[in-house]
Amino acid sequence: MLAKFFEFDKNNTSVRVEVLAGITTFLSAMYIIVVNPAILSKTGMPFSGVLTATVIVCAFSTIMMGLYAKNPILVAPGMGLNAFFTFSVVLGMGVKWETALGSVFWAGVVFMLLSVFNIRAYIVRAIPKQIRYAVAAGIGLFIALIGFANAKFIVPNPATMVGLAKLDPTIVTFLVGMVITSVFVVMRTKGALIIGIIATTVLAIPIGRFYGDASAINFGVPTLVTWSGMFSMPDFSLLLKLDLVGSLQFAIWPITFAFLFTDMFDSLSTFVAVAEAGDMIDATGEPRNMKQSLIVDAFATGFAGLVGSSAGTAYIESATGIEEGGRTGLTAVVAGLLFIPFMFISPLLSIVPAIATAPALVLVGVFMMKPVLKINWTKFDDAIPAFLALVLIPFTYSITQGIIWGFLSWTAIKLLLGKRDEVSPMLIVIDIFAILALMI
Repeated sequence: MLAKFFEFDKNNTSVRVEVLAGITTFLSAMYIIVVNPAILSKTGMPFSGVLTATVIVCAFSTIMMGLYAKNPILVAPGMGLNAFFTFSVVLGMGVKWETALGSVFWAGVVFMLLSVFNIRAYIVRAIPKQIRYAVAAGIGLFIALIGFANAKFIVPNPATMVGLAKLDPTIVTFLVGMVITSVFVVMRTKGALIIGIIATTVLAIPIGRFYGDASAINFGVPTLVTWSGMFSMPDFSLLLKLDLVGSLQFAIWPITFAFLFTDMFDSLSTFVAVAEAGDMIDATGEPRNMKQSLIVDAFATGFAGLVGSSAGTAYIESATGIEEGGRTGLTAVVAGLLFIPFMFISPLLSIVPAIATAPALVLVGVFMMKPVLKINWTKFDDAIPAFLALVLIPFTYSITQGIIWGFLSWTAIKLLLGKRDEVSPMLIVIDIFAILALMI
């Protein structure tokens, strides 16, 4: 019955493959359980309350993605969106966090309307395929950059903006972990990324205990793998604490629009990227079950505002599970279920350090570079906008910025060359909203 519901035969997969893929996806994205509260708590929201809200959003939205949209995509509070919520809206503009949560909710309502009436699907179709390929590859570079940054292999450098860290036990552990993971990937071993994550975690245990010191990269703690207890009770204090009326003030509309625009293009680009990476394309050449997936994404955003978190969105780390062979909604269901216990055992997350998932993220960047071969590099009016989208995603540390400049450059170049047939009316509308987003 499970095989029939998720269409295992059609997708050439099995329960074992999907479960492994779900575990891999969870391990790659579980950092959000701690990172999201760490960011949002700076607004004055209780850390434990945000942690509970984060787990709820991750679990139920991801399970819904698996059961309703039947796609192997994890949904969680978006990185970048949580930073915008905290540092730009609450701390920067002085908006109360309750009002900001209300803004997230109303953005979710607008998302839902756009998704139900399939307007967001029209937006996807308006995106030139050359830009789609570039965005997919750009997200791959972005994921790899996150991996290198998590391992502190790439660090800030005042002279060159970024640079390589000095070789130390932590960096050596990351490199050994990446070599081990790479070998298993090359051998096409099932569960290669999970094996790599486990191996790197084990290799990291001696750091700070028998040799080396990770204090400089681990918030002053010398050890990478720590034990901070087993249980912690969930905190539902943020449930329904949003200010629905206050967030409807005219002055808050630009903030709601910013949440709407950023979340919409983050999720759209993720769907396109993972569909390209996993060959999950329907008969029309569009990402599979796009409308259903976008409805789930809209639900996640509105639901996040209700329970006490920044907007939910599709996660680029889903690509790790897809690379493990995940092709159906069972991958998402497994990943979603794995979040639920962490409402009670969140301290266990400290066992797996960021350095352990870093090799997997870097290798996912390799996997996601395949679409770059489809870009027409000999036709410069295609290549230049594609290149801008490709490189600006990692260079600006923002998927949305890469997409915006890819769109705007495509439109400008095509119109100036008189190629109006390659610029759809919907793309013009998108460009207008992109410009508005840059002005906020």
